[in-house]
Amino acid sequence: MIGQEKKRSNMSKKQSHINLIDLPDEILVKIFNTLNNVDVLYSLMGINTQLDKILNDSIFTNCLTLMECKLYDRFYSLPDSVLTRFCSEIIPQIFFRIKWLNIESTSMDRVLFAANYPNLSGLGLYNVTEETVIRVFHGKIFNFKN
Repeated sequence: MIGQEKKRSNMSKKQSHINLIDLPDEILVKIFNTLNNVDVLYSLMGINTQLDKILNDSIFTNCLTLMECKLYDRFYSLPDSVLTRFCSEIIPQIFFRIKWLNIESTSMDRVLFAANYPNLSGLGLYNVTEETVIRVFHGKIFNFKN
């Protein structure tokens, strides 16, 4: 009798086992939408085609804040490994969906020149000096969309 109860207990554990990707897309979107979109893109992009399809939605790609805001409204670059993955893997997949970028001065070059952003309509620059703006933007032409 005890052996049968143990078998039933193990069976119910197996039956209640569910993976994140087993959830319907609508539920995944609601879950992901409660999280920071940059964290979601960094953590889940490239895992499988179902997640990539969901993450290519404008909810996650319209506006990217590729910096950290810490105490006293100080802005810092994302860790180098995160920024490298964004510039080499993630941005090239979603660049045409990005409408707004928030970046800080130390990562400006890498992010701005990771792709051509044909639908970019806004750019938030933080911790930027006049010298940095002149160095980065001198001689460049940007066509911002309205």
